[in-house]
Amino acid sequence: MTSRAEELLTLADDELILGWRNSEWTGIAPFLEEDVAFSSIAQTEIGHARAFYELAAQELGTNADELAFDRDPEEYRCAPLVELRLVPDWARTIARHWLYETADAIRIEALKSSENEAVAGLAAKIDREEVYHRIHADMWARQLRASPERGRFEGAVAELWPYALGLVEGEQRGQLCSAVGRETVDAVERGTHTEELRPLWEEMTMVRRSVAGAAW
Repeated sequence: MTSRAEELLTLADDELILGWRNSEWTGIAPFLEEDVAFSSIAQTEIGHARAFYELAAQELGTNADELAFDRDPEEYRCAPLVELRLVPDWARTIARHWLYETADAIRIEALKSSENEAVAGLAAKIDREEVYHRIHADMWARQLRASPERGRFEGAVAELWPYALGLVEGEQRGQLCSAVGRETVDAVERGTHTEELRPLWEEMTMVRRSVAGAAW
């Protein structure tokens, strides 16, 4: 597997798993507007996952559906942060949302300078679409910090910070520290998975595994 294919799978797996996790708020978010907002964000993340899978599939001689659903959980390259099931804790969910979108902005910005035109073009398109996600995450972070939930939110940020650092590597970790105003710590690295991934994978791939030829 080429390094580019590995990078694309990493991005795709993060987006796919986070999209499924965000979709768990549909129907139970604190406000009706957030049912709509988080559902929209989840749908967009899964759409971005598909786009990354399609580019990776060109490198690997396969297709997006096989990459998304036919691998075992241990083969996914997603960061442990996106695997965590945080429903029904809104403060922790927003903490992850804010940390993820901040880290994702850094790595997407780097991808926009890729020598591969297809990768750079996709990154530019995704960057434009992710603007809403960042605005939404920043808005909620400000609201929670100005509310009686400030302590719970800041505690959640501290709890999830090592996981967030695992989203990026190298100099991008320093950029993430600067962006969120936190010091570096030992990261929860990729290559390990939480116990919560397999139950999600079973739900996510149920149709694919039970109906031959099913496609998303």
